[in-house]
Amino acid sequence: MPTIRRFEEIRAWHTARELTRRIYEVSNQGPFGRDFGLRNQMRRAAMSAMSNIAEGFESDTQAQFIRFLGHAKASA
Repeated sequence: MPTIRRFEEIRAWHTARELTRRIYEVSNQGPFGRDFGLRNQMRRAAMSAMSNIAEGFESDTQAQFIRFLGHAKASA
């Protein structure tokens, strides 16, 4: 099995990135785009998922990485 050397190689990170892109796209339209509180909360949650995967990958232990993946899942 190949070793992942960068967080950008993690499929879940790419999925979170696509989710973030789509949320930004949708949250610019219609009533959603005018509800600034909801729009910002959704955008922050999506970005949090990506960030937690990246931060967890850089953590010191596998247990920490798994914990960060749990945070990413909760954000999504």
